[in-house]
Amino acid sequence: MKQKILRIIKYSFLGLLVALILFIAFNVDSSIYAYRQAKGQLKIIFNTRPVSEVLADKSFPDSLKKRILLIEEIKRFAVDSLGLNPSDNYTTFYDQHQKPILWVITACEPFELKARKWDFPIVGTFSYKGHFEKAIADAELNELKKQGFDTQLNEVSAWSTLGYLKDPILSSMLEKSEGRLAALIIHELTHGTLFVKNNLEFNENLADFVGDYGAIRFLTSKYGKNSKELERYQFSKKYNDAYSQHLLRGAKKLDSLYKNFDKKMTIQEKKRQKIAMISTIINKSDTLLAGEFQKRLISRKKWTLNDNNLPNNAYFIGYLTYQSKQNQFKDEFVKEYKGNFNNYLTYLKQKYPSSIVF
Repeated sequence: MKQKILRIIKYSFLGLLVALILFIAFNVDSSIYAYRQAKGQLKIIFNTRPVSEVLADKSFPDSLKKRILLIEEIKRFAVDSLGLNPSDNYTTFYDQHQKPILWVITACEPFELKARKWDFPIVGTFSYKGHFEKAIADAELNELKKQGFDTQLNEVSAWSTLGYLKDPILSSMLEKSEGRLAALIIHELTHGTLFVKNNLEFNENLADFVGDYGAIRFLTSKYGKNSKELERYQFSKKYNDAYSQHLLRGAKKLDSLYKNFDKKMTIQEKKRQKIAMISTIINKSDTLLAGEFQKRLISRKKWTLNDNNLPNNAYFIGYLTYQSKQNQFKDEFVKEYKGNFNNYLTYLKQKYPSSIVF
């Protein structure tokens, strides 16, 4: 009997080993990427400190300790008042030493608002790809450019591992204002509550919607409805919302332009018309808010047709991914659920089964 059990264990192990070898053989790129991601995540995890240890450290600045305590408060509010899932996230701290640690690539077809997508085992399809090493991110970005894609590379200040790992507080988070910090934490906790596989647009739009809504409720609860903290966040939100809607309208114009290109049109002429429209869209953003709001804004850079840094399709894809469904969520929340967030969240959980595995 003992030998039989040992044989079963042996053959099971060999079977798993063969399956792993076959998976790697047929998914070389995915396997290499998974290894690099695991390496980057583990490097962070192995260098974190428990929050309790940081708070007890006399050499750690009191001003930053207050920010950590604020994160704990935001997290409790998100669970107790918004109904988001409790988790062990943000119970550890990672010091970035003022260095970025993650870069995200976005790519898009040059004459179509169609994002380049990457498939990842378990978690599904994404229209962006992260790298913990800048050199690798730059190399992949250059390769995508050679293939003809419009590209964008952004530094990332936070991300969610959807409960697979314990996400730490990053030192860069502590530099954010109260409102932006609340929106960020609640955004990431939303991912850990409801995440629909292969529906990135839904996930990011929902997390942004809940993050903004939750931040306003938290600031009102903690500081008061007439507080400078709430006023500052609402001003920022008003401008950001106006800018997002402006770019979404611009994306529709770009989409229409691309769909109406004559099949006989040269690549050069397509590029000329594309650049002209993008330049117009971006430069008109200075007129979004008038009066007192306009006076308080820092003037945006004026783009020119010959500016190599002019935003491209990948820039617009970012706004479509994060902002295109905001009005849909707002209308449902206000009209159908009369502003009752807990009921609305319950409805979303029932309608969109989450793919989160704990």
